[in-house]
Amino acid sequence: MTAARRPAVSLARALSKLGVCSRADAEAWIRAGRVRVAGRVAREPSLRVDPDRDAIAVDGRPVRAAPRVYLALNKPRGVVVSREDARGAPTVFDLIADAPLAAGVPHLSAVGRLDKASEGLLLLTNDTRWAARLLDPASHVDKTYHVQVDAVPDDALLDALLAGVPTPEGEVLAARAARLLRSGGRTAWLELVLDEGRNRHIRRMLAARGVEVLRLVRVAIGALPLGDLPKGALRSLSTAERRALTV
Repeated sequence: MTAARRPAVSLARALSKLGVCSRADAEAWIRAGRVRVAGRVAREPSLRVDPDRDAIAVDGRPVRAAPRVYLALNKPRGVVVSREDARGAPTVFDLIADAPLAAGVPHLSAVGRLDKASEGLLLLTNDTRWAARLLDPASHVDKTYHVQVDAVPDDALLDALLAGVPTPEGEVLAARAARLLRSGGRTAWLELVLDEGRNRHIRRMLAARGVEVLRLVRVAIGALPLGDLPKGALRSLSTAERRALTV
């Protein structure tokens, strides 16, 4: 006898994946008796369901997958990539609150991060599966940065960045590619390519070699360039762009 197929995910996760709400909100709704599966009230967030086949309703209204949205944002410096900031700094969600492309999109999230002082290309989506594929370390999606530093790098520094730089925290951080773009006076611009993204990777890697980052701009993710997208502006990804990032 063939074993019954195990439903795909928990009910709370299904509601999140369908773009209805966050998982925390889903758990609260389920426990409050607001969610039905196949016509029956479901009060257990861990109940296994198949979001593509099971009839799920919230407050009597059938739940359908929200249209999937894939956006590119040119994040300005000084904006944090989170829902809110304890110190009151503006967030990317404050920035796009009135943008037509993001209006009414449920459960929109950033794909990865840029720290507050960094700028450039940031992706946002409500497609959690696509985001997970893009963020999976096994995917090794290159991210390209232009970095202004307070020194004029020599070949020894570039070679060290490629070989791996030990940090005070005990990590060894490296770039997949590193080259000098231009220099002038006491500063220079580097192009660095990473195929992983540890916390403050570039800043800590350069600091361990005594070099300070003055500006850091992400100019591409995979084959997707920042291009001439203005600071603070959004645009939709084409189907070809979206697929190319997760092939």
